[in-house]
Amino acid sequence: MTLASPATRAWQAERGRLIGIAYRMLGDYGHAEDVVSEVAIEALQQERAERRDADGLDGPGADEPGGDSSSSAGRVRSWPAWLTTVCVRRSIDRVRALAAMREDYVGPWLPEPVATSRLPEDAVADRELLSLALLHMAEQLAPDARAAVVLHRAFGMSAVEIGRILERSPAAVRQLISRGERRLHLADDPASTRAADPAALGALLAAVEHGDISGVLALLADDAILWSDGGGRVRAALNPIFGADRVRRFLFGVLEKATADPSLPFGVAQLDVNGEPAVALTHSGRTDVLTLEFGADGLIHGLRQVCNPDKLAHAF
Repeated sequence: MTLASPATRAWQAERGRLIGIAYRMLGDYGHAEDVVSEVAIEALQQERAERRDADGLDGPGADEPGGDSSSSAGRVRSWPAWLTTVCVRRSIDRVRALAAMREDYVGPWLPEPVATSRLPEDAVADRELLSLALLHMAEQLAPDARAAVVLHRAFGMSAVEIGRILERSPAAVRQLISRGERRLHLADDPASTRAADPAALGALLAAVEHGDISGVLALLADDAILWSDGGGRVRAALNPIFGADRVRRFLFGVLEKATADPSLPFGVAQLDVNGEPAVALTHSGRTDVLTLEFGADGLIHGLRQVCNPDKLAHAF
């Protein structure tokens, strides 16, 4: 693609939005960037095919691998629409490939946290479906359903527009969206669960730093669940931990080990990942990212601890 290329200009303008789509689909920022780079290469191939067509040579049609429903007789009518279509379809392919790989993953799999400041502005323009909690829950959805919910909720696309991308009827897309929203509890009261309030999180961090662990643990709801993702790289819980008592024991164990060796730094700090406040917990020679999911009762119902160092390259 040359600087004058329409596809180049469109890809550069749409790159942030495409990353937002791919990251919400995959929960992995590195894979999202790979997908968006593949989209650029495919756009180059499509442009070259169009030039061959213009010269009277054979090129792919709209319904062939190099073509798309947003092109006519092999020519792209709208590059933003074409890029979105290809990005979604490549993301679906990548979701399916990663699902097979994650079957052998050691312990719970959690999405890769990304510092909000590192995300393109277009990716966080609407923070719907960006939180670690929702990215984690979205793993329950089939790839097409995940794409439909992401495009509808985070990017405001209609069932008709999504249907063209997924090659489904608008009625089928609406059903995918409805079922997906129910699975993710998006149809529930939006105030029923929420990220940590920055002021409340600051108070929690101060309590930890001053050794008031019991006060912090008192905020755990009875049905609290903790997921700890070490990926086999560092010590972490190999299964989700259910219930306040078990979560308390696990956290006490972590903190006791963290403070046992004075030569290793221990500390907590507030950071912003995926558009919400989170905790950076430094202990035992490493730094984990911990996100907290609060209920309307003000108690912590979900804790997600990402400590796999392979997943923390974009978190700080």
